[in-house]
Amino acid sequence: PLGTTDWNSLFWIAHNAGPKVLDQIEVEIGLERQKLEVTRHVLSEYGHMGGVGVVFMLDEMRKRSLVERKATTGRGLDWGVMFGFGPGLTIETMVLHSVPLET
Repeated sequence: PLGTTDWNSLFWIAHNAGPKVLDQIEVEIGLERQKLEVTRHVLSEYGHMGGVGVVFMLDEMRKRSLVERKATTGRGLDWGVMFGFGPGLTIETMVLHSVPLET
């Protein structure tokens, strides 16, 4: 996905910092609201869990992909982005490649 300019063509696993932070991320990079749906769900179910939250989000995305009979663990998309925030202004990002699912 290097050179990607359409951020909505990727699946997203975002740090569950809180609704206002997620809203701002959507605005700044022009994400469609459903792109952070899994993050918002995990935040509402478990609250802010710090770094371990992304593992819960990956599992939730995998489960939804299976239920929705998507072709990949990224809800049908091949590539995604996972990112988190840490103390001070630490930002960690990772490019993800989804796994094909048998549908």
